[in-house]
Amino acid sequence: MSENNDAPAPDDDVIALAGRLFDAARAGDEAVLRAYLDAGAPASLANQSGDTLVMLAAYHGHAGAVRLLGERGADVEAANDRGQTPLAGAVFKDYGDVVDALLALGASPDAGIPSARQAAHMFGRSDLLDRFGTAG
Repeated sequence: MSENNDAPAPDDDVIALAGRLFDAARAGDEAVLRAYLDAGAPASLANQSGDTLVMLAAYHGHAGAVRLLGERGADVEAANDRGQTPLAGAVFKDYGDVVDALLALGASPDAGIPSARQAAHMFGRSDLLDRFGTAG
């Protein structure tokens, strides 16, 4: 089966909708995210760099939005095009509540490049490193 490389580009309304979702994730706007998810928007939507809604919410410190997206089926371990995971981003930004939310949703501290565990080592975040347990 061949891949269709001639797929039409998304129309302006789809692009605008995606932009609203990415903005809501960055802002931690759970009400907007919930409304769009309830209407059928994909919880694992990603932008052109591979940053998912979870990645954007995690990197901007919004544990509630991370939980909402994870509970709605988003892949909490999805790495972006640079191999970074939401958990590693939360470690880098030192967002303990986001780290806890991602761990509760099943994110692995050993996924991605660098992994969250490696990032915690690099930045001396022993309090976060302690939450990961032993390497698996």
